[in-house]
Amino acid sequence: GASSSVFSASSLASSLLSPFSSAVGLASSGFVSAAFSFTGDSTSFFTSSATTSACSVLGPLQHADYFGLGKLLSVRELFEARVHLGHKEGLLNDLMRPYLFGSRLGYHVIDLDKTLQHLFCALNFIAHVAYRNGIILFVTRHQQTAHMVEETARESHEFAHTRWWRPGLFTNSTAQFGTVTRLPDTVILLSTLDSVFEEHLAVKECNKLLIPTVAIMDTNCDPRLITYPIPGNDDTPAAIQLYCHLFKTAILRGKERRKKDEEAAARQQQEAAGTASDASKQPTSA
Repeated sequence: GASSSVFSASSLASSLLSPFSSAVGLASSGFVSAAFSFTGDSTSFFTSSATTSACSVLGPLQHADYFGLGKLLSVRELFEARVHLGHKEGLLNDLMRPYLFGSRLGYHVIDLDKTLQHLFCALNFIAHVAYRNGIILFVTRHQQTAHMVEETARESHEFAHTRWWRPGLFTNSTAQFGTVTRLPDTVILLSTLDSVFEEHLAVKECNKLLIPTVAIMDTNCDPRLITYPIPGNDDTPAAIQLYCHLFKTAILRGKERRKKDEEAAARQQQEAAGTASDASKQPTSA
């Protein structure tokens, strides 16, 4: 039978909140009480009722899964999309060795359990950026999947760059565009390599400007300059399609949750104003 394990609340809080907290300069809180349940083919994240009430006071950053993204992820879906398939053994970047499950027929196999954990952290971060009305840029140089990336950006109401990257596009943006330009708050790379298998120029430019990056890291990639690396196959169209679907869902959920929270806050303000108005109209006793 499939084995199951449950991690403690403190380990979940540190593994999920710490990466995002480090990126925005916040410390993780001890108010989070959550559990991570993994059973063979599926993964689910859930929080206790005490967590829900605490998060309504402490804000979205204190919630382990504020946007309900844990239900989107499963090892089976990653396997069926061939996310586990790496490159030939001779192309391995040693920095990707911790993310390997093993090798088969001369090709490396990526550990999908680790992919799942990194993918959730990345999706959670992306949703928080969208929740705060941040600008997100999709980047790829694989022409085979460029149309999927552009369509994902269009449906997410964000931006995409799938052509040749002009050197200094970020670091010298004022000269490139002829005016002061707002740069993206997050860059999502469907592959950190360009069309000639060299590191994409966007990686170094984002690091120079402290722009957080989310990237799919195949076994021949260097994860050192990526804020949120996701070990996985970056060549197969089925895998790219799954990534695009998950990224789009995270962005849209972040925007929808912001809209709902703004409407709820507006209603609370109206109710508070109405209560104050009614109290002022009541006659005072002599």
